[in-house]
Amino acid sequence: MVAWQKSSYSGTASNCLNIAAVGDGTLRLRESDDPGTVLVVAPASLRALIRTVQTRSGCQMVRSG
Repeated sequence: MVAWQKSSYSGTASNCLNIAAVGDGTLRLRESDDPGTVLVVAPASLRALIRTVQTRSGCQMVRSG
C-alpha cells in the first residue's frame, strides 16, 4: 500500500499534489482530483526538475504556514 502525503504548499485547497515514497526508491506524484494518474520519478530527477524551474522562473518555493 502506498502512503500518500499532501503537499504542504497546497494549504487547505481541495485539488492538491500528493507524493509518496515507495520501497523501490522512487517517488510517486498524483493530483488529488485525478488520483488514477500517477507519475513515477527518481528523487534526483524530481530535484533537477524543481531546480530548473526555479532557475528559469527566478522564483524560490516558500513553504506556507
